[in-house]
Amino acid sequence: MRVAVVTAPEVVELRAEPAPSVGPDEVLVEVGACGLCTMERRLYLGEKRFYPVAPGHEVAGRVAGVGDAVAGLAGSPRVGDTVTVDLLTRCGTCASCRRGRSALCKRPQGGALSDGTVSFGAGLADSVVVKASQAYVTGRAPIEHAAMGEPVACVVHSLRLGGLRAGDRVAVIGAGYMGRLHLALARQAGAESVGMIDVSTGRLAEAEAAGAAWTASPGEAVERGGKQDLVFVTAGAPGALETAVSLCDDGGTVVLYGAFAKDLSVEVSPDAIHHHELSIIGVYSQEPEDWRRAAALIASGVLAADLDALVTARFALDDVAEALKLAATTPVYRVLVGGR
Repeated sequence: MRVAVVTAPEVVELRAEPAPSVGPDEVLVEVGACGLCTMERRLYLGEKRFYPVAPGHEVAGRVAGVGDAVAGLAGSPRVGDTVTVDLLTRCGTCASCRRGRSALCKRPQGGALSDGTVSFGAGLADSVVVKASQAYVTGRAPIEHAAMGEPVACVVHSLRLGGLRAGDRVAVIGAGYMGRLHLALARQAGAESVGMIDVSTGRLAEAEAAGAAWTASPGEAVERGGKQDLVFVTAGAPGALETAVSLCDDGGTVVLYGAFAKDLSVEVSPDAIHHHELSIIGVYSQEPEDWRRAAALIASGVLAADLDALVTARFALDDVAEALKLAATTPVYRVLVGGR
């Protein structure tokens, strides 16, 4: 079996790895597509120096083997099913998991290849083995859509913790890939309107074509969109939180979805939060109930047009280095890798 390993900035190699064995409660998935996200970009560019490492966690593929304990079990994936795969390793034991907040599992994530190389998913490979409970069937949806299961689950998590209700006025700061998924899912959930805010006029034009009710640069957001019930920050840039708070109507909520620089601090008025009953929450990753909804949405086809528009390019696994270079150096939505 082949697996891609990043060994240094801008250096990627395909290594031979023993074919994985399938445990009694596991399934073997032949990888059809794996999305490249910000983590892969940072590893490739050297912004996150952790080498060697086998990345790739946005995985979908076809079930090629099923463990004895789950074979034929009602609801469990079967050989031939297309699945989207959750590669997080939730322990189920720590304080966060016991509280039902397994996205914040306190046990370190990741695994290792046979030679000890650290794995951050290792989905840039011919196949992966996962617990059957972490493989979600996506029906007849294209493999490109199924490969977006993890980011869609993250956005489901964001909307759930943010408390989005049908009829809410929504703004999204950041019109990149995750911002566009927030646009698609908020509209699907019945938001009255969804506005998009970005510094890129090109991205705003594409968001408007995808159904945004209004678009604006950060400085024009309040004038263009007016007050909002819910503001999602998907791009953690300086000034984004301040813009989000200024957009909130009384009783509004700001959801900090995108990552911010660790040394960034901002001034927010506690009195304004108190008197206007504003909420500011952080969201991170996803949980099993988010995966169930994400897989069902993908299988239903209601997001098909939105997901189609977010596939920038596809590469075979042999061309993973070229794919990583494109994803790391060019404005893209999603670059997918998989197959021959």
